[in-house]
Amino acid sequence: MAIIEDDLTIQSSLVQSVNMYPAMNLVFTAGSVEKGLESIKDNVDVDVIVLDIGLPGMTGLEGLPHIKALLPDVDIIMLTTYDDSDRIFHALCNGAQSYISKKTPLKVIMESIFTVHRGGSYMSPSIARKLITHIGTKPKEDNLQNLSDRQMDIVKALSNGLSYKMIASEYDISIDTVRFHIKNIYKELEVNSKVEVVNLYRSKT
Repeated sequence: MAIIEDDLTIQSSLVQSVNMYPAMNLVFTAGSVEKGLESIKDNVDVDVIVLDIGLPGMTGLEGLPHIKALLPDVDIIMLTTYDDSDRIFHALCNGAQSYISKKTPLKVIMESIFTVHRGGSYMSPSIARKLITHIGTKPKEDNLQNLSDRQMDIVKALSNGLSYKMIASEYDISIDTVRFHIKNIYKELEVNSKVEVVNLYRSKT
């Protein structure tokens, strides 16, 4: 993972917290998008990036498409003091998986990193509330038809209450492969949780 944050106090706190988790490998830190892009070119194995929005030079929002161009599969967690709907939607539409307030406790930020790495998403409660209010009751587009046969098998299995381990056993694949498929299912259906996947599937069957 990597951290792009210009506030040295926040950056230091994040680094210390990440280093407490042996499963996390901090590849680099940067104080700007420009420096982050230089580091990305030298470290293509980054899978999760914690990205500040209010950065000097190119902002985090402006940097999103540039980062995704270099790392199409990277998961990006926006870390911000801003919680207005326009910024939230701009970030999500340009490839961010999560949007977290800087007021969020470090432990929760660490948990969100693991959640995103496993294919999920996280939003600070206050931000999620704004997002829900903005969206209102707009129905989600039915993208189920765009899923592959294996992805549909997994969606059906989730609907039947099977766990990741049970799905892996059912289709003779690894749990990591199940997580990979579910991550792509989330992206295709534009949802952030297993509950949303199941509800969407059941509403169409």
